[in-house]
Amino acid sequence: MILETIVVTQDEAGQPHLAPMGVHSWEGEIAILPYRPSQTLNNLLATGVAVVNATDDVRVFAGCLTGRLDFPLVPAKRIACFRLRDALAHSELKLIEVADDPIRPKLRCRIVHQENHAPFLGFNRAQFAVLEAAILVSRLNLLPIEEIETKLPSLRTLVDKTGGPREMQAWDWLMAKIQEVKR
Repeated sequence: MILETIVVTQDEAGQPHLAPMGVHSWEGEIAILPYRPSQTLNNLLATGVAVVNATDDVRVFAGCLTGRLDFPLVPAKRIACFRLRDALAHSELKLIEVADDPIRPKLRCRIVHQENHAPFLGFNRAQFAVLEAAILVSRLNLLPIEEIETKLPSLRTLVDKTGGPREMQAWDWLMAKIQEVKR
């Protein structure tokens, strides 16, 4: 199963890095498959730890992709890393195996600690649409802009119909990023 999460790593100097990422999850383990080049990849290889955060605040996904990274962090409990303070849940990971690949290495991690902080009530359609748009924005360097733009109108309709202030703000951030890349 692939879960859309926020992965927090830190460099050897202790500087945290947040990245939205679909991680592969199965009993007791999580695989992170970052594309090269990747700060998440560099950090995880250097420190051997990461935290996977579950959140329903889609602004975090959009913020990571648009340079808005002022989301509060707190120290993880069992590893030298951070987690999102307002995460619904988090899993602390230790790297156990690297399957190297020139494009997308697979980093297999063992879950050493998990914690639930608040209930997950589900995503509304606007949150789903923002997540899909965030995935498209994360691939601006991989897909033609025209292909991305053809998918946005139907997603925009969902945001307009069912979104609240958080979803609208996240959507605006993502659309501004697309316009920036087009210029």
